[in-house]
Amino acid sequence: MKQRTPVVVNILIIIGLLIVFYYLFVQSYAFLASPYFWGTVVIGSILAFIHSAIGDLIENNKFKKLSPEEKAAYLAEKKIPFFKRMYAAAFKKQSDTEEKDILIDHGFDGIMELDNQLPKWWVGLFYFGTAFCIVYIAAYSFTDFAHPLSEYEKEYKEQLASIKAYEESQPPVTIETAKYSADNIAEGKELFKTNCASCHKEDGSGGIGPNLTDNYWINQPEKTLFKNVFHMDWNGSPTNPAMRPFGKNGEVSGAEIEKIAAYVYHINQELPPVTQAQGGAAPQGTEAHWEKE
Repeated sequence: MKQRTPVVVNILIIIGLLIVFYYLFVQSYAFLASPYFWGTVVIGSILAFIHSAIGDLIENNKFKKLSPEEKAAYLAEKKIPFFKRMYAAAFKKQSDTEEKDILIDHGFDGIMELDNQLPKWWVGLFYFGTAFCIVYIAAYSFTDFAHPLSEYEKEYKEQLASIKAYEESQPPVTIETAKYSADNIAEGKELFKTNCASCHKEDGSGGIGPNLTDNYWINQPEKTLFKNVFHMDWNGSPTNPAMRPFGKNGEVSGAEIEKIAAYVYHINQELPPVTQAQGGAAPQGTEAHWEKE
């Protein structure tokens, strides 16, 4: 007569399976705080105890029918701890007598084949894998679990929300607080392409608008180049209505202008100017003498 799995082990297995299945459908561990999850655990535990009680009745009935020798062997095996018994069953080696009973009547080159049973741990993993596969396919097919587009949309919205929360918690960038940072050049370049390239070209060499890579400027309201670019982008040009006040109009924020100013500073001070021979616009305005940042 086979030994049965202790009810405590069955309950732990039930809880583990419930955690896996809940996560597949809920897609977070928030269910651990839900009364519905723990209600399911309680119901599963009660069913496990009922199953164990029925098993005890059946086991007692079978035990009565055993011979004295079989009863002694059964009771001796029952004294062995469950996990030790499982380990022994998984790596059990048959005796010569047992091998004869399971020997298949054919061989090749002196190699004999035994009709061994599959290890219990292997059978358990197979059934668990089969059940997991069915539940996983159901979760993937009928919910958003593991769906790349849904996960992308969720993470994208979370990122936007976190950016918005960060921006709301930070004071707005003004000409007084704006500072040049090389870390802003890459983002400033993209913002420049979107808002400024139609007049100044993507490289700032000028077209409809003046060349921003040379040292000649029509408007010089500030003493430093970085602050001057911020001023012009925020307030616009008093002499050219085409250079409108992007900041005051709300088309770009102070933080975005700070990045645009960083890019313009980079192409004007850290890169060689784009000359007329290279396709740049002719110098306009007067030569600037900027103070160092």
